[in-house]
Amino acid sequence: MKKLLLSTIALALLIACSISKKMEKKLSVGHYDSAISDAISKLRTNKDKRGKADFILMLEEAYIKATERDLSDIDFLKKDNNPENYIRIYDRYVGLNERQERIKPLLPLYVNGREIKLTFNNYINQIINYKNNASEQIYNNTKPLLTSSNKLDIRNAYNALQDIENINPNYKDVRQLMDVAHQKGTDYILVNMMNDSGKIIPERLENDLLNFSSYGLNNFWAVYHSSSEDSVNYDYNMLVNLRGIDISPEQIKEHQIIKEKEIADGKKNLLDDRGKIVKDSLGNNIQVDNLKTVRCEYYEFKQFKSTQVTGNVEYINLNTKQLVDAFPVSSTFVFEHVYATSRGDRRALETDLIPFLERRAVPFPTEEQMIYDAGEDLKLQLKNIINSYTLN
Repeated sequence: MKKLLLSTIALALLIACSISKKMEKKLSVGHYDSAISDAISKLRTNKDKRGKADFILMLEEAYIKATERDLSDIDFLKKDNNPENYIRIYDRYVGLNERQERIKPLLPLYVNGREIKLTFNNYINQIINYKNNASEQIYNNTKPLLTSSNKLDIRNAYNALQDIENINPNYKDVRQLMDVAHQKGTDYILVNMMNDSGKIIPERLENDLLNFSSYGLNNFWAVYHSSSEDSVNYDYNMLVNLRGIDISPEQIKEHQIIKEKEIADGKKNLLDDRGKIVKDSLGNNIQVDNLKTVRCEYYEFKQFKSTQVTGNVEYINLNTKQLVDAFPVSSTFVFEHVYATSRGDRRALETDLIPFLERRAVPFPTEEQMIYDAGEDLKLQLKNIINSYTLN
């Protein structure tokens, strides 16, 4: 027990020393906020323990240096007198305030009976002033972008308006302008399906592939339509072209296995070398398992049928009539059903073979069903293409 306690103490000291060295390294390279986070984590519990003194001192040093650096940056940015710096000054003041608020719950802090005094300032007025200054500056820079014919400019305007909304919710008409920017910056894509496979595509598969409401799409800047709407000016045409559908013949493969096993089949009297019954000390006959070799012929049948659907997805710019990009798609669906029969004593079979004896042959799926089942994976591939592909 004593050895275990000593080992636990030694391990705790090693961990504390390791964390302390990491914090010292962070301080030496100017990663003050990371060092502060480490110190806060260590001081949340038992902050008055003697072993926590080093963390308190490093917290003090990191806080003083981080504050000095931020205030120096703010002073420089103010002297630069560039309105573009308003958002950076705002961010610095917010950082100063948040740093203080993270440390306050730990106070008071003592080292060797001395209270550590950290200087906290009220930055609320500065935060409000520069929040408004930054909002005005971003707002004035953004409005001209909304008149651009370039959708990338409009999307940049949306992102800038989003920055205003994040720091200054409901500023002026920012929310209305964000709606305008989203509408003007969105690409509208008309989707058409083509069948060059020579086989009939099930209508429900085509409906499923073009039912984009079921895809769970998360592409903020793209809207897909499966049918044309007169009020929409489409930017791109997405062609889903099924070029090949191969369906294998229906197959039934048979496999025979012969199994033999020695099993206990009741009891019998134990006989000695002379063929006499062996008795126990009370004069009773000694009974042993009556071992018997059983045999079973196992016939396994595997029904098999497969289909493969191949094609490609093409994006065409409707303004330039040029092919923008193309992606191959391919899906395979396999129908497989195993059943079995037997002749002989089933006790000779392994237990994992028994369930197949309870099965019977089933009808093979139709070609239409096979094509439809293969389409489930095609739908997933289409979803991945739509969600991951950026048109601009």
